[in-house]
Amino acid sequence: TVALCFVLQVSAQYAPPAGQQGTTAINADSNIFVFWANYCNVNRGWKDIADTTLGKVTYGTESNAFAKADNSVVSLGDGGQAVLSFAYPIVDGPGFDFAVFENALNDSFLELAFVEVSSDSIHFVRFPSVSYSDTTVQIGTFGSVDATKIHNLAGKYRYLYGTPFDLNELQDTPQLDINNVRYVRIIDAIGTIDDSLCTYDSQGNKINDPYPTAFETGGFDLDAVGVIHSEYQGASSLPNEYNISVFPNPVSCNGKLFIYFQHFAFPKVFRVQIFNNFGQLIVSSNQQIINLNHWKKGVYIVNITVDELFFYKKIVVF
Repeated sequence: TVALCFVLQVSAQYAPPAGQQGTTAINADSNIFVFWANYCNVNRGWKDIADTTLGKVTYGTESNAFAKADNSVVSLGDGGQAVLSFAYPIVDGPGFDFAVFENALNDSFLELAFVEVSSDSIHFVRFPSVSYSDTTVQIGTFGSVDATKIHNLAGKYRYLYGTPFDLNELQDTPQLDINNVRYVRIIDAIGTIDDSLCTYDSQGNKINDPYPTAFETGGFDLDAVGVIHSEYQGASSLPNEYNISVFPNPVSCNGKLFIYFQHFAFPKVFRVQIFNNFGQLIVSSNQQIINLNHWKKGVYIVNITVDELFFYKKIVVF
């Protein structure tokens, strides 16, 4: 039995890297995404969990994980985590329901993370992850991970390609409503094979990925979380013919923000919602000109609803 299990683990094949036949990688530009996370709270991890005197990672800010994946990231560090929330709940639809984006430069330098979801921000449920990478030798700082040995771990694909997750895998889980998922938690998988510090997949295998990464950018680098299925009925990205513009960007904290449609007719339903860095609603309006009276400097998310469609735009207030 032991020998059989070993053979199964070694030969197990999961989806290959982005661009290859059979991959599940989803490009950030895909119109399958209906919207993106609009709030993120990060609890940083260590540069090197084996040497905490080096301190914690510092690269990026929480706002880097807002809106569409753009290769602008916040680093989590060894064991660090991020909790993301959304304007509308994620629901279980046909196939994958959301995707997590990391910034791996190629198809093999993969920094991995566990993915959990919650309906109430208290009870989180982890997707059953699998890592069949060899654990007899540590993958070094700039070493390689074979994506075909990885399943249900974020970071499986290179930058601007999301790793997708299907809520149906978690059906009938106590204290989770898969048709009302409001929070996604990303937890860096500590890639060491040291028995005292390692992390394990759902089958009890050690997760072996590049380690140590004792830099300001150490650990999982979170870019974004894109939603594929939502309770927002009819949600979709805005069609190209609207050619919507939000300007100026950056905009002065005492200036005006303009929303312009290069479209033959003004939409029947039009709403602008602007959220601050803490996910708080600052503006809800049906006007195309927004006055910024002494706004605090920082990053804001503009959510524009047009008829039954909507999209997000990140703006900077200076």
